[in-house]
Amino acid sequence: MTTYNLEKFFEPRAIVVIGPCQQKGNCGYKVLKNLKKSGYKGPVLTVDPPGQELNGLAYKQVDLAVVVTPVKMVPKIIRACSGAGIRGAVVLSGPGTESADEYRHIEKEIGMEAQDGGVRIIGPNSLGISSAKHRINASLYNQMPLPGKLAFITQSGDICPAIIDWSLAENIGFSHFANIGSGLDVDLADLIDYFGNDHEVKSILLNITRVGNIRKFISAARAVSRVKPIVALKAGRFTAGIRVAASPISDLIDEDDLYDAAFNRAGVERVDTLEELFDCAELLARRPRPRGPGLAIITNGGGPGVMAVDELASFGLEPVSLSPKTCKRLEGILPDSWTRRNPIDISDDASPERYAQVTEVCIAASEIDALMIIFCPQAMTSPADVAAVLRDQFNGRAFPVLTVFMGGQGVEEGRQILNQAEIPAYASPERAIRAFRHMYFYHRNLKLLEEIPPRFPLDLEFDNQAAEGLISQALGIEGRMLTELESKELLRAYGIPVNQTKAAFSADEAARLAVEIGFPVVLKLPIHDFPDQLGSGRLQVDLYYESQVRPAFDLLMETAWDLAHQDRSPGVSIQSMVARSEYELVLGCKKHEQFGPVLLFGVGGIMTEALQDYALGLPPLNRLLARRVLETTEFYRMLRGNYNRTKGLISLLEELLVRLSHLVTDFPQIAELEINPMILNGDQALVMDARVMVEPSMLPSPFHLVISPYPVQYERRAVTSRGIELNIRPIKPEDAQLLARLFQTLSERSIYFRFCRLIKELPSELLARFTQIDYDREAAFVAIGANQPEEKILGVARAIFDPDGQSAELAVVVGDPWQGQGVGACLMEHCIAITIERGFKRLKAYILPENRIMRSLALKSGWTSSGVEDNYYYYEAKADLGYGESPAAE
Repeated sequence: MTTYNLEKFFEPRAIVVIGPCQQKGNCGYKVLKNLKKSGYKGPVLTVDPPGQELNGLAYKQVDLAVVVTPVKMVPKIIRACSGAGIRGAVVLSGPGTESADEYRHIEKEIGMEAQDGGVRIIGPNSLGISSAKHRINASLYNQMPLPGKLAFITQSGDICPAIIDWSLAENIGFSHFANIGSGLDVDLADLIDYFGNDHEVKSILLNITRVGNIRKFISAARAVSRVKPIVALKAGRFTAGIRVAASPISDLIDEDDLYDAAFNRAGVERVDTLEELFDCAELLARRPRPRGPGLAIITNGGGPGVMAVDELASFGLEPVSLSPKTCKRLEGILPDSWTRRNPIDISDDASPERYAQVTEVCIAASEIDALMIIFCPQAMTSPADVAAVLRDQFNGRAFPVLTVFMGGQGVEEGRQILNQAEIPAYASPERAIRAFRHMYFYHRNLKLLEEIPPRFPLDLEFDNQAAEGLISQALGIEGRMLTELESKELLRAYGIPVNQTKAAFSADEAARLAVEIGFPVVLKLPIHDFPDQLGSGRLQVDLYYESQVRPAFDLLMETAWDLAHQDRSPGVSIQSMVARSEYELVLGCKKHEQFGPVLLFGVGGIMTEALQDYALGLPPLNRLLARRVLETTEFYRMLRGNYNRTKGLISLLEELLVRLSHLVTDFPQIAELEINPMILNGDQALVMDARVMVEPSMLPSPFHLVISPYPVQYERRAVTSRGIELNIRPIKPEDAQLLARLFQTLSERSIYFRFCRLIKELPSELLARFTQIDYDREAAFVAIGANQPEEKILGVARAIFDPDGQSAELAVVVGDPWQGQGVGACLMEHCIAITIERGFKRLKAYILPENRIMRSLALKSGWTSSGVEDNYYYYEAKADLGYGESPAAE
């Protein structure tokens, strides 16, 4: 579902506990005690025994039920909650004496009752929820977290008490706790959306065991991570056993690597341990994120500084080099013996005043993005005094700082002083460095998400019809494996270059085709019949003469008969032999049950298993996303070492990944595809071997993907009331520069009406925000002049879908030269039609009071005004309203 009715959990007018509450020690008693102890201001009611009627609660405006009965009773209770007008239920009930099948059946009943009755469910098998802001502790936790800005969502209830204990000790506050249990209804994505729209939540922490709906999760996380950090602890990174890295391609794809790919695509920062999650939480809650990797380390001991540098190096980072200006300023503070390098060793006799002086210089240094301050216990300086100086120095200052107070009880007072001042204090340099690394990588990844992808010089073209014919033919045969020739034809249809290959079914035919292709040639048994590509008898290479081809053919036939125990000829493929290749690569795709098609790129050929240098990506890809896949391999870093020579090759690899992405996006029937090897010579690529397996798909394209692709089905032609011919299509990430040019055509008046303020240009982050949209969450359409000599955007219409799944906000902007010519009307008519098609019931628009033309058009088109809201006129319409002239036309 969506965020619909989730406020019933965290902002309820009244709460009822359903189940035994009187006997001390049982769950109902504990929940009731926690609710009263938490300071919740609304009424807390009980229904005990649970068979008591709930209808009498309707008038009491009860929003939330906490269910603590045996699980068998829950379906009936949910039905009663619906009748009483209760729209939120936290179900703590979990498996009891029921068998696994019985419990699954009960869960199914609970889900059906909840859906039919409009009741949102957290659970079953949840430990409960808490909200610090509204003083709600509807849980089995013993303590209430301190109020703060972190929202915590977990699928595992076991760690919640430990996290609350830790947060109290470290003075870390949480805005919300939510253990979703089975996640029958409300899931990770729903709560990410809900907390993402809560202005008091500054960051979201996730404890994940397994994500059910990956597409929904990525969509929510991509939307929220742009505005607030999301940090995830996902168990299961290291699994038992040895991964085999040889063909087929499925052996290369590990599920945990898929989670990494999903997190990276969604902008989620992943941590490996609870300790890292806690440490990351401290930085998230207390200090701003570092602007870059420039970390300066201040230490009163050389050893801990070296430890910090070593930990930085393990993540591919190094301390920032100090500028001559910074060194000169430090010379007046530090002893002559200081090294003039980072880490900055301020000597073991450093006083609190020296700490303060050196810190002040570093804060002012332009090359320094963040500070780590290390204190090692020594007799001459009190840790509490150093901590107090640092507390005063950073009070009210938005500068990223981490402190390390090494030792035990002797430095505990210093740590407490810093914790109370919301300055992270760690016990070791390694822990602090890991926290810094996560926060810097999160900041870097956020910037990468805002980058604008470059266009290809020419539009990519595909022969969809030819590809469809090949796949349909393969679906009709036993085994559903394309032959090598068919596999290569499929790739060729999508513009992926393949080595010329032909089929021969006799020795004479093989000799004749070898002459046509040109020597030297290679003869191969087809993958269709013999999936084992590593069998030594499958290949005959180094054939330079016609006289060599016939015996090679006969030898392969003998091998085929031995392997298949049959007396028929499967034929052979014959292709030119490439004697030399600079590089050999593997590319491919595997359709995963949960993640859909997964793309793979890496070092191929005989080095696939030895190097295991590969990366995964989730389609759809554009050129920038393809580059991100390449960048995570050692192969790419090798190419970057000689970028001037390999620039064309890198561009080619980006294009090939994008083409492959289009292929698996268009055809959900592709179960597995492997290209190995693809050889590279100069700026040329050639597929030498390929295999494709297909299977029927339950989902049509694009619903088999976990990320919504460009919706080509929404493209249309239109003619305005003034006769302007338009191509209306969804906006693309590559449209950023075209959108910037549209902005240049807007007058100050048009800019003010659209953005409610005057801006001179669209910054890159806004261009990325407007063009890199999630098509599941937003509809944005551009109008392109159909007869223009160059592509030019004349206007944009946008519908932003509310996470409640019910309403959408509409907006339009048209360049000044085309206003009053029906461009906006065509755009909005199309935008509204798509919004209605997507199932939204209400349309809304916010219009400035000065924009009288828009207000008048809205009223004439049947929209109703609800007056002024936040200095805007608010207009609303039912989605089934018949539209003549669009309410948002220019």
